[in-house]
Amino acid sequence: MKNILTTVILFTIAIFFVQCGDDSDPFLIQKDAVGPLTKNTAMRQVDSIFANDSIVKLNPNENALGTQGEVEIFDKDGTKLLLLSPEDENDPTSNITNIQVFDARYKTDKGLNSKSTFGDLKANYEIAGIENAINSVVVFIKDSNVYVTIDKKQLPENIRYDYQAKIEQSQIPNEATFKYFMIGWDTDYDAPEPLE
Repeated sequence: MKNILTTVILFTIAIFFVQCGDDSDPFLIQKDAVGPLTKNTAMRQVDSIFANDSIVKLNPNENALGTQGEVEIFDKDGTKLLLLSPEDENDPTSNITNIQVFDARYKTDKGLNSKSTFGDLKANYEIAGIENAINSVVVFIKDSNVYVTIDKKQLPENIRYDYQAKIEQSQIPNEATFKYFMIGWDTDYDAPEPLE
């Protein structure tokens, strides 16, 4: 009887753990994963991962053996979810290296998503660096593959048109929204060394 009771308890615990594994958030952004996608996902796997969604090939190659090149993912209701970019546009075995997130359901464990503000980012993450581009600034998050782009129209006028200016966190308004919410698995951003 004791062996049967032990077996039943172990079986119940095993089922509990299996069920917990099935409840993973399909929209969670982690260091090396975005929902069901991982840093090691090849473009040829996209068709099966998003089998219930619509995949729009942006650079269709009629001779392609599977999905290759950039693709947009839409859910069954027509909501644009993601833009996936591979390392090599012509190779279906190439891994996904960049993801642009459109749908705010995709979020980090701290709730950061495409509809968040710069204030939300600052409150939850350490900023690794800020790069000044022509029409925007790119904000890199320390120890994360997430980076965001903020349109310079949201910055004070005195720095909008200075392409050489060093942009400081304090110059970006807390209410500034994201133009692009990105995940980049192709490179790690190294913040510049502080000036002496």
